[in-house]
Amino acid sequence: MSMLLEIRPESGFLDVLATGIFSLEEAKRTFLQLLEDIALHQSNKALVDGRNLVGEPTTMERFYYGDFAAQTVASFARRGAPSAIQFAYVLREPVLDQRRFGETVAANRGMWVKMFDSRKEALLWLGIPPANKADASDTVR
Repeated sequence: MSMLLEIRPESGFLDVLATGIFSLEEAKRTFLQLLEDIALHQSNKALVDGRNLVGEPTTMERFYYGDFAAQTVASFARRGAPSAIQFAYVLREPVLDQRRFGETVAANRGMWVKMFDSRKEALLWLGIPPANKADASDTVR
C-alpha cells in the first residue's frame, strides 16, 4: 500500500490527512503533491496529520526526508510559491521520532517545521484555534 494524502483547504491552512505505509520514496512523492496544493491554494501553513501512517523510518531515511523537504521548499520558493511555509506534522511512534532528528535536519536547512504527537498542539503552534471538538480532543480521523 502506498502513502495517500487527503488535502482539504481550510481557513488559513491546508489540513492534510496522510495514510498508508511509510517509505522514503512515497514520502518524497506525497511531499511534492502537498507543495503543489500549497502553491495552488497560495497557503502558507500546512498541518500534516500522519497518525494513521505505519512503518519504522530508519535514521538515514529521516535524514534524507528532512533534507529533501527543506531543499524542495527552498526550490518552490524560488519559483514563486509562498516563501515562508509553516509545516506542522502530527505523528505517532515509531513514525514520530522522539529525538526529532528529521525535524532538526529540515530546520537546520531553513524549513519552518515542527513535529507533534498532538493535533491540538500543532494547531496552536500554527496559530490556528481548534475548530471543533475532534481537533480539541486529538481524535484521529
